[in-house]
Amino acid sequence: MAGTKALLTLENFINGEFVPCNSYLDSYDPSTGDVYCRVPNSGKEEIEAAVEAARAAFPGWSARSPQERSQVLHRLADLLEQSLEELAQAESRDQGKTITLARTMDIPRSVQNFRFFASSILHHTSECTQMDHVGCLHYTMRAPVGIAGLISPWNLPLYLLTWKVAPAIAAGNTVIAKPSELTSVTAWMMCKLLERAGVPPGVVNIVFGTGPRVGEALVSHPEVPLISFTGSQPTAERITQLSAPHCKKLSLELGGKNPAIIFEDANLEECIPTTVKSSFANQGEICLCTSRIFVQKSIYSEFLEKFVEATRMWKVGIPSDPSASMGALISKAHLEKVRSYIKKARTEGARILCGEGVDTLSLPPRNQAGYFMLPTVITDIKDDSCCMKEEIFGPVTCVVPFDSEEEVIQRANSVKYGLAATVWSSNVGRIHRVAKKLQSGLVWTNCWLIRELNLPFGGMKSSGVGREGAKDSHEFFTEIKTITIKH
Repeated sequence: MAGTKALLTLENFINGEFVPCNSYLDSYDPSTGDVYCRVPNSGKEEIEAAVEAARAAFPGWSARSPQERSQVLHRLADLLEQSLEELAQAESRDQGKTITLARTMDIPRSVQNFRFFASSILHHTSECTQMDHVGCLHYTMRAPVGIAGLISPWNLPLYLLTWKVAPAIAAGNTVIAKPSELTSVTAWMMCKLLERAGVPPGVVNIVFGTGPRVGEALVSHPEVPLISFTGSQPTAERITQLSAPHCKKLSLELGGKNPAIIFEDANLEECIPTTVKSSFANQGEICLCTSRIFVQKSIYSEFLEKFVEATRMWKVGIPSDPSASMGALISKAHLEKVRSYIKKARTEGARILCGEGVDTLSLPPRNQAGYFMLPTVITDIKDDSCCMKEEIFGPVTCVVPFDSEEEVIQRANSVKYGLAATVWSSNVGRIHRVAKKLQSGLVWTNCWLIRELNLPFGGMKSSGVGREGAKDSHEFFTEIKTITIKH
């Protein structure tokens, strides 16, 4: 390969050491379309080595007290924070997100994930009951499961990897993690910090590669009793099939087709900029992004005019531009997929008010082959359109009017997903009524993406199985047993 010597070459991290691979994949810079990195194309052999390392490390790591494990997580958080700028630069280049978002959200949240679970592991309690009439005392205890298989996506690479690694090792498990082959760099960088943080060899193993090769080898391995996955529904179906013969514990955080419901008494000065952000942040490549906007008819025209105007102010630029609101999409294939939805909307008779095919995108010459597109607003579209039912996972949102509260709840719930929703109203009673009836695991009212990590995170219906958060993650990464003492 021409220019191979100049490429960044990653290695797997197994048993505390970086291990080269026999085969590599090309990884592209989304802002230029150029190959800039080589990622291991691992398979069964690397998974076997990782399982052996994780198995050997489990007795010692699980025997440590929660306090001892907490100290290690705190040290790792400190080291990540000290490398914040380096990690942010790498994340921005690897994923295509803006440097501003990487600096202010992705890497700080990755640090917070370790700090949060370092603290929460110290505060879990167990249950105890007495049966005096038979002279028995019952209590519960939790123990780590063993080797945890962790599969994280490409949209928030280090953010979502650490969201899994931190609670897993805090609970005393050892882990084998597979980041997305499209965005592997920050996971590799984190591995360089593990020994300095005091993480023993074999406790955290990172194996890079594709889903069909390394992902399936991990999921189907009989000595990996637990899989935590964030990604698409088709991949989750495959994971479920492979896990079924082994009765594995599964946590599946999948997609969304998230509605925003904007009532006539909404404060549009707050609603419009927040809804632009909720629609297009991270190029719309967040499972929580808004892709269906329902606006009450009496304010529909006003909202639409102001929303389109605000969307056009959302600057698309190269990821390293601190003033850019949006960077590049993850890959050429994904960009083409997102654009295909806009073409379908046009053939259905929908109107494209701004963005793709309407406005002009200006980029520097070296970025002309990058995977950029403008934030796009679609209207005059029917609820049964694929653009209103399928997860596009890009900077595209649909705006439609509604009449009544009952009607909009039914329409919001009409898709197979149920991850998140936002409701905008100044009527507290209405907010409570609507939030209760929405089939969504998360409902934000008059805001978006304000997270309390103690509380459950996850979706209903095809948006996943299980929840993540302080209590939920601890329960998932441990097994509970009931002990009865006759006295």
